[in-house]
Amino acid sequence: MGSGVGGDGTNTDMEPSAEHRHRRRRIEARFDALVRDNRFTIAVVFPVVGAVLLVASREGLLPAVLAYNPLLILLGTLVMRSPLLAGVFPLIDRRALAGLGALVTYAYAIEVVGVLTGLPYGDFSYAVDLGPMLFGLVPVGLPVFFVPLVLNSYLLCLLLLGERAERTALRLGAVIATVLAIDLVLDPGAVTIGFWTYPAGGAYYGVPWTNYAGWVLSAVVSVGLLDWGFRRSAVRERLTECEFALDDLVSFVILWGGINLLYTNWIPVAIAAALAGGLVRTDRFDFRVVVRDRFARGE
Repeated sequence: MGSGVGGDGTNTDMEPSAEHRHRRRRIEARFDALVRDNRFTIAVVFPVVGAVLLVASREGLLPAVLAYNPLLILLGTLVMRSPLLAGVFPLIDRRALAGLGALVTYAYAIEVVGVLTGLPYGDFSYAVDLGPMLFGLVPVGLPVFFVPLVLNSYLLCLLLLGERAERTALRLGAVIATVLAIDLVLDPGAVTIGFWTYPAGGAYYGVPWTNYAGWVLSAVVSVGLLDWGFRRSAVRERLTECEFALDDLVSFVILWGGINLLYTNWIPVAIAAALAGGLVRTDRFDFRVVVRDRFARGE
């Protein structure tokens, strides 16, 4: 039996084979093509339909079987997350996987603590069925909802900062602020349509300010784990070749910005508009080329 150590002293058992690398590249290429060919549907149509269904659920306009249907919510969310997943998939090596694994573990742990103790987010509870529950306390699908918020913030800030992203304090500070901004849009919309509730209410559209102190803590931990796990040079290189990497953030702006607009939550609307401005600045919010290409193919 071989020792697994190559002639140059490297551990060949730990290195993926050429066949494995080739297979992975083929999967990545197919995933990219699937997302690229359906960008408008994924990033615009799905969040618009999702917003309509959520508002209709809140207003009692849907039959019980469809109102806040957890399967529809999870499947719709997964579809909208697909551009982000395709964008980062080529970047996931053992270190990145370890960072993401730690982030998922943290997300579950802090949410369980939050439900049981009210810390650090304040006393809250889930008001609708979001699918199977871990320990009967938090949705099993929690990472699908939480982790992309941090990843989107990280990618957006790397694009906006450019070379300045090499300054650690500036990079981490900007990402943490963006995570907080995203939650300043998400939580009011989620409370308005009845996803979750804060029994004691709160000054910010029914959300207590203590919730955002908790989010600062979570953002610091989460951003630190991502920054440790991913190689920035590889992320930046991927962003230059992957025009749809931030389409999930486009979906977020349309879905939650639209819901807040409908219910006249003006501060969240303004923050969502600022996020949209960041996407425009990075040239990640322009679908004219997508529509044009679809017409060129006769679709």
